[in-house]
Amino acid sequence: MKRILSTLALVAGLLFGALASPIAHAGALSDYAENKLIDAVLRGQALGAPATGYIRLDTTTCTDAGPGTEVTGGAYARQAVTASLANWAGTQGAGTTVASTGTSGTTSNNAVITFPESTAAWGNLQSVKYTDAASAGNTWFCIDLTTPFNVSAAGVTVKFNAGTLQLQIDN
Repeated sequence: MKRILSTLALVAGLLFGALASPIAHAGALSDYAENKLIDAVLRGQALGAPATGYIRLDTTTCTDAGPGTEVTGGAYARQAVTASLANWAGTQGAGTTVASTGTSGTTSNNAVITFPESTAAWGNLQSVKYTDAASAGNTWFCIDLTTPFNVSAAGVTVKFNAGTLQLQIDN
């Protein structure tokens, strides 16, 4: 019943131009991130993790190596999220703002991440990527959406409510 109500709310939101909030769980490190971690932890190289990450939307599902197909046009823009304890939860649970002490290997967004309202169709959103640049750059994480989300027209604002964008590194 809950799923049906969520689906109905999502459809109503699309029809009336309201906010749409897809959910993304787990995810995987990209080959780029895996190589950076190996080099940093075992080979004494600087990690070079981004001070600001950028959340991007793709119309393809995740692969470790694949670049994917990012949304373009229609007022789309990646969303910046500064790396901080305040912006990403500790591994002990959603909403936490202290250093990680949990065992889940999972974090989630502590604040809403909102994309600009679409001025045209963006296509069928399949995944979210965490990158190190506002355009181009390197992908660190790729997360498939729990349910693909179609932005088929103008007037849709895609957002991730706090706790709904989950990144996991121990999968």
